[in-house]
Amino acid sequence: MGIVLNQSFKNTIITYLGFGIGAINTLYLYPVFLGATYYAVTNYILSAANVIMPLFAIGMQNTLVKFYSQNKTEDERNQFLSFTVLFPLLLCIPLLIIGFVFLDDITAFVTKKNPVVEEFILLIPFTGLCMAYFEIFYAWARVHMHSVFGNFIKEVGLRLFSSIALIGLYFNWISLVEFVYVTAAIYFLALLVTMAYAFYIKKPHFQFAIPSNVKDILVYTFYIILSGSVANLLLDGDKLMLNQYMVIENIAYYSVATYIALVISVPSRAMHQIVYPITAKLMHDNKHDELNDLYKKSSINLQIVGGFVMLCIFVNINELYELVPKEYAGGIPVVFMIGLSKYFDLILGNNNAIIFNSKYYRMVLFLGLILVFLTVVLNMIFIPLYGIFGSAFATLLSITLYSLAKLLFVVKRMHLYPFTKQTIESIVLTTVLFLLFYFWEFPFHPIIGIGLKSILVTIAYVYLNYRFKISLEINQVIDSIIKKMLPKIR
Repeated sequence: MGIVLNQSFKNTIITYLGFGIGAINTLYLYPVFLGATYYAVTNYILSAANVIMPLFAIGMQNTLVKFYSQNKTEDERNQFLSFTVLFPLLLCIPLLIIGFVFLDDITAFVTKKNPVVEEFILLIPFTGLCMAYFEIFYAWARVHMHSVFGNFIKEVGLRLFSSIALIGLYFNWISLVEFVYVTAAIYFLALLVTMAYAFYIKKPHFQFAIPSNVKDILVYTFYIILSGSVANLLLDGDKLMLNQYMVIENIAYYSVATYIALVISVPSRAMHQIVYPITAKLMHDNKHDELNDLYKKSSINLQIVGGFVMLCIFVNINELYELVPKEYAGGIPVVFMIGLSKYFDLILGNNNAIIFNSKYYRMVLFLGLILVFLTVVLNMIFIPLYGIFGSAFATLLSITLYSLAKLLFVVKRMHLYPFTKQTIESIVLTTVLFLLFYFWEFPFHPIIGIGLKSILVTIAYVYLNYRFKISLEINQVIDSIIKKMLPKIR
């Protein structure tokens, strides 16, 4: 777990720094500088691009991680890297042609309720293509155990440049319409920088050759395309559905709530960058016991860190919403519903990495397709009835069922189990602290109240987790920090 903890720690710090910048953007700059309409438009463009991104990447970012370690010679590795970069282009071109042929029909469908989207419709495939190749070159770096820089670009760079663009909007350097185009340009810049870094780590020697195991690669890739589409539809499909049923400003209100809840999944995203290739190698080497140990450790460690984040958000949610414009304040129930779904997914540890690197990934994928269908149906039922609350409930139900299906599949088929008695202890501890602190409000400015309550929650949470030894790895980290601080105190 040494390299995992090392790079996971760096990735967690970077990711939270990015989310801190994103929080400023989401809670203040977007609502105040951009306004609900164009904030919603920008969010819709990015969500739609993220949904179609797996089609452009055709799963090569996952394929690269799974199969790279199986190439033993330098020539084989060069052939494989070349294939993962060049092959998606062969499929992107016909997809783009089909999109242009049916452009009028697609535009009429997505702009039926909100015509303001029409002007920016071409930015969706452009941004989706940039996202796809960013992920491919990021995977190029990750297989060489360099996950930190790409994570910095993804989590910090994109949001920092968005902040700069928002400031430019405030000073009238760019218009509202131009801001949407600048956002797409930022993703293109991220792609160029990540590509340059990937080539710096491993100088490319492009070869127009087909790998010897191309059949296995293509079969795996086909299923990964579908699985990526499933995951992204579960993540962003609700915003696309809201565009079809409600005025577009509701996407802005929903986006603020989901962004706050999404912070809970940051530890999982950070650890995933380095755990994924390690999981792939353990499975390739048939090291079942080590894999099971990694599964349990990743589960409880993510549960503790993610539970802390969720606890801080939930107990401060009322004060937090006092900082945003009043029209956004109705999203508090959305935060709770989406937050709980993220927490349940988070405590599954490296479940996704295990599934997508196993021979059983096809069956789980079909479960995902069923759940995407369920998500669409539930949104169609609940959005007209309850608006953004209905969409949040549909998302909670869908993601929970999807996570539960993946968990049961790994337990039954692969005899791997992530939970221990510490799992229950952590849930009980988190619940008790929530009940103690949620109803406690300080008569100060919201920022001061959030700060004070967060300090008290942190002290109680860290002490109780340490006292009851919920995670030995986290206790070791705390012990090492204490040892480093003691000489300075003396």
